[in-house]
Amino acid sequence: MTALLAGATGLIGREIARQWPGPGTLVMLVRRAVPPPGPLCRTLVVDYAHLPALPQAEVAFCCLGTTTAVAGSLAGLRAVDLDAVVAFARAARQAGATRLAVVSALGANARSSTGYSRIKGEMEAAVSSLGFESVVLARPSLLAGDRDSLQQPPRAGERLALALTRPLARWIPKAWRPIEASVVAREMLLAVANARPGVRVLGSAQMQERAQPGTGLPNG
Repeated sequence: MTALLAGATGLIGREIARQWPGPGTLVMLVRRAVPPPGPLCRTLVVDYAHLPALPQAEVAFCCLGTTTAVAGSLAGLRAVDLDAVVAFARAARQAGATRLAVVSALGANARSSTGYSRIKGEMEAAVSSLGFESVVLARPSLLAGDRDSLQQPPRAGERLALALTRPLARWIPKAWRPIEASVVAREMLLAVANARPGVRVLGSAQMQERAQPGTGLPNG
């Protein structure tokens, strides 16, 4: 099975590449050249505003995403979280992919009064209409992981929220509990491997179920 991965240098994308089980190749779409994490991975440098024809593949993973603070505006957020995601999904479908897994967010709703949640909801509706046999929408809560090693812009709000919630994680409902990027990646891989027709939503609480109680860390 050959798979395409957009957002390979982010928290969840990196984990999908690390956990990729093969036996086929994982083609990682990146904006700048980076070394592949293993022998079953290769990179393809692209511009998401002008995507080329992608290699033939059966499966596509999309982990593209940013925040309004990092993007600088709601329009900048939309360019990444909606436009780039849909462009990739459309290109993957044209490359033959029949299964798609996308990182969305807790609270995604196209009718939300909150810009971030509304854009995520619009994205979900758009990719679900592109003709994939199976679509998996992962809706994690606050993501935990090592962003420093990714050389990403600092997310002060995220760091503060993690610092406040981690000690209380055991008592926070699973739907709102911080979740490790490695858990989300694993659940996306499993969902695609056991794909069923139609659209499937992976809620944060559901993804936490297979993690060690109170931690959001995988059981192994």
